[in-house]
Amino acid sequence: MPRYEYNRFPYRTPPELTGGPAGQHKAVIIGAGPVGLAAAVDLAQRGVPVVVLDDNNVVSIGSRAICWSKRTLEIFDRLGIGERMVDKGVTWKVGRLFHRDREVWNFDLLPEEGHKMPAFINLQQYYVEQYLVERAADFPELIDLRWNNKVASIEQKGGDVRLGVETPDGHYHMDAAWVIACDGARSPARAMLGLDFAGQVFEERFLIADVEMKADFPSERWFWFEPPFHNGQSALLHKQPDNIYRIDLQLGPDADPDEEKKPENVIPRIEKVIGHADFELDWVSVYTFQCRRLERFVHDRVIFAGDSAHIVSPFGARGGNGGIQDIDNLGWKLAMVVQGEAPASLIASYDEERIHGTDENILNSARSTSFMTPKSAMERIFRDSVLELSADHDFARRLVNSGRLSKPCSLAGFSLQTPCGHAGGLAPGAVMADAPVLAEGAGDWLLNHAGGGFVLLAVDCDPPIGLPAGLHVVQVSAGAGGEAVEGVTRLVDVDGTVAARYGAGRLYLVRPDQHIAAAFEHPDAHEIAAAMTRAMGRE
Repeated sequence: MPRYEYNRFPYRTPPELTGGPAGQHKAVIIGAGPVGLAAAVDLAQRGVPVVVLDDNNVVSIGSRAICWSKRTLEIFDRLGIGERMVDKGVTWKVGRLFHRDREVWNFDLLPEEGHKMPAFINLQQYYVEQYLVERAADFPELIDLRWNNKVASIEQKGGDVRLGVETPDGHYHMDAAWVIACDGARSPARAMLGLDFAGQVFEERFLIADVEMKADFPSERWFWFEPPFHNGQSALLHKQPDNIYRIDLQLGPDADPDEEKKPENVIPRIEKVIGHADFELDWVSVYTFQCRRLERFVHDRVIFAGDSAHIVSPFGARGGNGGIQDIDNLGWKLAMVVQGEAPASLIASYDEERIHGTDENILNSARSTSFMTPKSAMERIFRDSVLELSADHDFARRLVNSGRLSKPCSLAGFSLQTPCGHAGGLAPGAVMADAPVLAEGAGDWLLNHAGGGFVLLAVDCDPPIGLPAGLHVVQVSAGAGGEAVEGVTRLVDVDGTVAARYGAGRLYLVRPDQHIAAAFEHPDAHEIAAAMTRAMGRE
């Protein structure tokens, strides 16, 4: 019996069926999973009204995505639920790799101090969705969340998207300037537009079993190649909140998913892993490795994000994290376009940048899959040799691949970034690095002061005069700042971490998604304005 208590969200008759206004909506989101709900909150925080349509009325059944990376937690923190997630989740940063019964390699994903968010937490997807639904309720005038509203048709014509929607009270149509399709790996929206994925489907199948039990396993990621309890295959163990443990077991290509999900087949496998029978099954699923994506994510006024745009194997935690990072990239751009602050062509940079991020995820995922499930004699020789050598040689341990864990990709070299001619600090395209600061005498974090709009970060230096209107300045120095100035936030570099990570005397133009758009040493206001124009897609 599932530990989480599922509650049904109330259905309400949509205004289109009660004679309400039938004008064009600025943005409609299909799907109220983590990606769709994050998109709604992000746009609402930027003042854009949205309608969210979901064909169900409950959060996800089963834990599904559980591993949330530091960068994704920073995004969730900007959306208002990051601290709540960390408080509930299981924090971890150490991974251990085993070959048979010996440990061959371990790693620390965040060995340095000075970050608000941890390297990773484990938290079931249903909690994330619950927190986002509750956060969406903070925007009653901006987020119209409609449960049991199933999109049945999509038609695009002349800069307008017309959706046909089915409800318990009947069918209606609604028009939108923009639609974000976040309706999952089996995306009906994708099918309605006649689109399909390209990429690889691997033959291997894996069993996911979430079990509830009392145990003293540490809060670490444990991965086995050829473990004694699951001979010739691989296995993964993760701790979750509520005494739930995620166990992944490789089944092989010939496994029958329906048979393998039956409790009488699952329970004996789990008993071998944990060495006893004192547990309860919470959720079971069988999945096949896939590394696939749409050729393009933007199709006129319909934009795909998350699993509806791309899908990767779960080892490496690049699925859910990649989807949230899609929204981080898209939200500010769509808001600027909707509000008339940037041309519609800015949306093309979402395609450019997130296809790059997706391809990086797919590359890492495919390599992990090939190492974990070798398909040729040479791949197996390589894998077995690496595992054998890893007992005594450090270079071999670093080649052991059970999933390279999610990291933010660099956007260096893409069209919105302005190249810089100096080394050191952070380069354009990198995501901001967090650091402890003092704000008005109280402890704070640097990332808390970026993410609303464009920011000019000045580290141990003064910005030039004549900056573009609306560009907020965040000035960080070793000592207390001077008099308060409108449009300037002054922070104290508590222990020199900001200067160490960014370089004293440097200025950075930071995008609303906390990526560096440009880096400067001695700029004038004209250079900064030109970089901002470029970052907004106005060139």
